Amino acid sequence: MTTTPMRIDQELFDEARVAGRRDSRSAAQQIDHWARIGRELDSAPSVSRRDIRRVLAGDGSYDDLSEREQAIVRAEWEERIEERIAGLDLEAEFTASGRAWTDADAAGEPIARDPRQHDS
Repeated sequence: MTTTPMRIDQELFDEARVAGRRDSRSAAQQIDHWARIGRELDSAPSVSRRDIRRVLAGDGSYDDLSEREQAIVRAEWEERIEERIAGLDLEAEFTASGRAWTDADAAGEPIARDPRQHDS
């Protein structure tokens, strides 16, 4: 991804920093997120921001949204999923809890991992 530096109002940046913390985003990532949603909303003036927020908060029905509203919700869900996956470190989690797991080598062959045993 290519980025371009830009100036932004300090108040907006501060608000992005606060809002981003809720979803484990940096201020820059939050501003990018807002820009993407804004782009979708600008191209669809009939979109209900309130209904989208309700669905994203788990208080509304996805099926009741228009096709464009559903597309915006799916984009948000996709972004949230990608962020969660990027933040996963299952090896560290399993090792810390002393749980064994199965991994795959470069050829796709299974490799049993057990933090209670030393790898040879």
